[in-house]
Amino acid sequence: VPLDPSYPAERLAYMVEDSGIRLLLTQQALAARLPSTDGLAVLALDGEDAFTGAESDPAVDIHPEHLAYVIYTSGSTGRPKGVAVTHGPLAMHVQSIGEVYGMTPADRELQFASIAFDGAHERTWVPLAFGAALMPRDQELWPVERTAAEIERHGITIACFTPGYLTQMAELLGEGGSQLPIRSYTVGGEAMSRANLDLVQSVLKPPRIINGYGPTETVITPTVGVALAGERFAAPYMPIGKPVGDRQARVLDADLNLCPPGVPGELYLSGGLARGYLGRPGASAERFVADPFNGTGGRMYRTGDLVRWNEEGQLEYLGRIDHQV
Repeated sequence: VPLDPSYPAERLAYMVEDSGIRLLLTQQALAARLPSTDGLAVLALDGEDAFTGAESDPAVDIHPEHLAYVIYTSGSTGRPKGVAVTHGPLAMHVQSIGEVYGMTPADRELQFASIAFDGAHERTWVPLAFGAALMPRDQELWPVERTAAEIERHGITIACFTPGYLTQMAELLGEGGSQLPIRSYTVGGEAMSRANLDLVQSVLKPPRIINGYGPTETVITPTVGVALAGERFAAPYMPIGKPVGDRQARVLDADLNLCPPGVPGELYLSGGLARGYLGRPGASAERFVADPFNGTGGRMYRTGDLVRWNEEGQLEYLGRIDHQV
């Protein structure tokens, strides 16, 4: 359960209590800021007791259905819910995304996002799984100028930002930003408008921009769109592309009928889903519904997002069904 130390103490305490954490890994400098919970064991990794155990592999068997992590949603419609993700879907996603990105040991990635954001875990495990170098950002929020300097200094080839931050880079760095060693930017967390995409492409001139889409419940970015250098789109937002790995995407109407290309509908995703919401079977049943297209008892996740298939077979994001921000 990743806990961002910059979060308010009340939110951290809620996440610790709701998830049932039994062991908290931290650093000595952060210990005073963490919530005190009865029965919670705390281990400071930079303390004297951190490495007193056996040095051998504990040989713990991991099943694909075992929990890998619990990440809390923003809670914009109530108290945050813990999304429980198992090892099988996570491993599938890491391998599939690494292949989509074409990750190699020659890559060097800047990991920029908060650890409380599931995209940070994709952009940590994928480079490590494919032998690339990883540069994690510290807790400070870097201004654009420092980000560019660190990318240049460390020879970063891949970096992921929000569309707003990447747009700021284009606005503030200007043509000089096109000289950075980046071979691929990724955007995620919000929709990438056509105007901002055009600005980034014309100013920063990256060889590729990847648009990663997905609610936490569908394990990070179940679909990705790709824009190569100079590629333009007519839609108001950059397409969210096609499913990644062992997944299916369907655009359905209110009666769960398939919408033909060009017709808007709600996006449902299946394959590689989270287990559900931790300790909330009712909420899980509401969003994770039976898949009528799967005869073996599969599930679909209702995203609440309005999309359509375009002529190129790409998913175009149009907005929210329920107007939730």
